[in-house]
Amino acid sequence: MTDINEQLRTTKLQAIETWAQQNPAVRALLLTSSLVNPLAPVDSFSDLDIELVFDNNEPYLESDTWLSVFGDPIAMIEEGEACFSGKHGMKMVLYRDGIKVDFKLYSAANFVKEVAAPELPEDWDIGYRILLDKDGLTSAMKPPTHQVSIIKKPSVDAFKQLLNDFWWDTTYVAKCLARDEIFYAKFMSENNLRTAYLVPLLEWYIASQHHWNITTNKHGRLFKQYLSEEEWEKLELTFSGSVLVDNWKALFAMMDIVHEIGKELAARLNYAYLDKLEEDIRGYILGVSEFKR
Repeated sequence: MTDINEQLRTTKLQAIETWAQQNPAVRALLLTSSLVNPLAPVDSFSDLDIELVFDNNEPYLESDTWLSVFGDPIAMIEEGEACFSGKHGMKMVLYRDGIKVDFKLYSAANFVKEVAAPELPEDWDIGYRILLDKDGLTSAMKPPTHQVSIIKKPSVDAFKQLLNDFWWDTTYVAKCLARDEIFYAKFMSENNLRTAYLVPLLEWYIASQHHWNITTNKHGRLFKQYLSEEEWEKLELTFSGSVLVDNWKALFAMMDIVHEIGKELAARLNYAYLDKLEEDIRGYILGVSEFKR
């Protein structure tokens, strides 16, 4: 399966290159994102991230027929230039062969403006490879540093704010579970506790063990690779299904892991941990959970 998908992806990229070379409207072609980022994980499901630079990109933003040159599209998301401050548009396409291609469509004028920017835009700093340049439009592009995704050390204020917000929002989860409001409980636990607080806390924790020179990729994709087996097992306990008692267990598991890594990280950073806040919130939540029982 892996070899087949990689072959299909290579074949599709070659088809795009050939089409771009033969199409006089296309002036440059770039490959970006994970496939050209040495720090990013790449597998058979990795997308092709393509940037096309046209004399005039409007006909290609307005039409979808040209996308069929590269295969049979089965689903697509389109975003106009207004979504990107007028710089470019996007067409993200899933083809029947299973390969997904994200096309970024520039006009030459807007592309040149981006190239001339004082700092390399984040999308290019992640990594890029020039596949075609008919007019030298890319000649002034700065080389990528691949440092955009490197986890940055938090300030003392950012660290304190995250912990304060985490413990505050645990009370919403507890109240929702006590009320048997599973939808709102899941929203608060997954969108807020996990995504907004636990994920960045784990990123900081892992980065602190690697001299702040590491990436765990988007939304914790590589957490399992960097956490110990014991830590990962504890983290798995924070996931739950629809049964209320399991959600209570997951909430307490999340509180426990934030306590453990938060205390250790605070010591490494020489920051204060919010011990009194945690103690008081835990007391409140125990009261709510006992009331429910």
